Amino acid sequence: MIDTPLNILKKFWGYDAFRTLQTDIIQSVLDGKDTLALMPTGGGKSICFQVPALCQEGICIVISPLIALMKDQVHNLRQRNIPAAAIYSGMHSIEIDRTFDNCVYGNIKLLYLSPERLVTDLARERISRMHVNLLAIDEAHCISQWGYDFRPPYLEIANIRELLPKAPMLALTATATPEVVEDIQEKLQFKSKNAFQKSFARSNLAYVVLNEEGKMEKLLDILKKVKGSGVVYVRNRRKTKEIAQFLIQKGISADFYHAGLQPEERSEKQDAWIENQTRIMVSTNAFGMGIDKPDVRVVVHMELPDSLEAYFQEAGRAGRDGKKSYAVLLYNHNDRQSLEKNYALAFPEINEIRRVYHALGSYYQLAIGAGAGLSYDFDMISFGKNFQLEPIKTLHALKTLEQAGWLTLSEAVYTPASLLVKVSKEELYDYQLRHPKHDLILKAILRSYQGTFSHFVNIRESQLASFLKISTEEVIKTLHLLHKDNIIEYLPQSDQPQLTFLRDRVDSNDLTIDHQLYEFRRKRHWERIQKAIAYAEEPICRSRQLLNYFGEKNDKDCGICDVCLGRTKADLSNADYDAIKNKIQEKLNEKVITLEQLMSGFSSVSHEKVLRVLEYLLDEGFVIQEGSALKWQ
Repeated sequence: MIDTPLNILKKFWGYDAFRTLQTDIIQSVLDGKDTLALMPTGGGKSICFQVPALCQEGICIVISPLIALMKDQVHNLRQRNIPAAAIYSGMHSIEIDRTFDNCVYGNIKLLYLSPERLVTDLARERISRMHVNLLAIDEAHCISQWGYDFRPPYLEIANIRELLPKAPMLALTATATPEVVEDIQEKLQFKSKNAFQKSFARSNLAYVVLNEEGKMEKLLDILKKVKGSGVVYVRNRRKTKEIAQFLIQKGISADFYHAGLQPEERSEKQDAWIENQTRIMVSTNAFGMGIDKPDVRVVVHMELPDSLEAYFQEAGRAGRDGKKSYAVLLYNHNDRQSLEKNYALAFPEINEIRRVYHALGSYYQLAIGAGAGLSYDFDMISFGKNFQLEPIKTLHALKTLEQAGWLTLSEAVYTPASLLVKVSKEELYDYQLRHPKHDLILKAILRSYQGTFSHFVNIRESQLASFLKISTEEVIKTLHLLHKDNIIEYLPQSDQPQLTFLRDRVDSNDLTIDHQLYEFRRKRHWERIQKAIAYAEEPICRSRQLLNYFGEKNDKDCGICDVCLGRTKADLSNADYDAIKNKIQEKLNEKVITLEQLMSGFSSVSHEKVLRVLEYLLDEGFVIQEGSALKWQ
């Protein structure tokens, strides 16, 4: 061992002690045991593989599906003088080859790979030559078809073990039900079961569900009452801007964020929020992943997510410093209708899937029998317009193709422009003599950037333009000409999602989807939606519902959620509550009736329970009272 875990922690991170479970997980890995670590958002998962990687000779390979998170972790590690690198969709083959070489022959300690890159022939050949001390699998729930974010390339990860017979495996996730916990260990071929689970309970985090028709006014009320930094999650990009502007008009410091913004703008907004120059960030779920901001006091969801896994992960970004914080869900009957409508769209017919797949082949001019492993920038709007495809149906067709293992679609991620000089210094000098109009820009490149003959370097076209006192457009045009003349390899900056074909293209009529698996996924998706709806609608301690969902059999109420604090009074069993609620709904859906008429439909011994349920339904807005009349909203 090079050094002890605690010394490594102090040297590179400046901490004097590990958090709960980190010591046990790290020791398990150092003992050579396959290990599953279940730790909630903000629990310090990355330390569990970064520290043992530095304790030992060799390199740790980290598998992650999130390119932005990979790049962020590599950047942070390098800031701590820890050699790290990443390989992901969208990188040029020359850059990939160079990075693998650095991992074989250099001193790289952590290599981040997307799962589809791990299983390529090139990766397998280079990994077989590396001294790998640990294989870490982040977002490990993606391997399970029982989970909410299944990704087929994860199923191939276990195959790499034959190349690394001595390297232990560390799987990490923030959200996993008991079925997923078992499935992860089975699919990754753990030598023996070995899971460490930190309780999902957050004693400082109050979960609150408010049934509100006027969500904007309620949001304003919440943010006035709860001081400090916050995040407001919405489903679409348009709403991020609308709500941020509404809050600003009401005197609250706010901004909006989504993946469609320019990278520099995203970075500026994120930094301003982290530094508390902006108080509230209104965002899609693109925001928050990997951001270590401990003092978030409130997370508000304007709509109900379609799974408790997603909700728990996003809500858990509040109160990481252990101080009192709030996770608030604003809910009404429209949320339920929206989720069930989206469910109907989420599983398109096979003909629709084949139509989208055929269009992809035409869009990229990809021949049948070719394409496996190729990645392309993907512009959903341009693609849809070219082939007259409906955006929502197209998105779900792409997700189905991804779930079936035909392709993978990454999140939008910024990749700066880069270049490599492909010719020798003598050949370059000869080219400059023959093309004097390109001489100035070539000299500027060589003066401004080191190492252009040996590897790709990141460049800024605007910086070169300023130096040469010409337009950025002229610089870009010249770089393309030099690329065409095979003098340089020029990769323009990209801020598009990456679409990667995992298999060679087939005729759309030969496209196959596993019907049995498709139906299984459809059923599981419906079950997750219903669990999310139950969380919002049932007057049972919110924290206890979440803990039970993730396999923690906890019968003790949290004492700080809206249910425990008395907003709901129905202290009933689930069965009693469901039966009475359904009967009330059935009666009120038939016609408007009085309280006396409603109670006459129940036995006198159950009247107290009925009144408790009705009080809750009135309080939460499911039932409204007009004079003496009751009706279902």
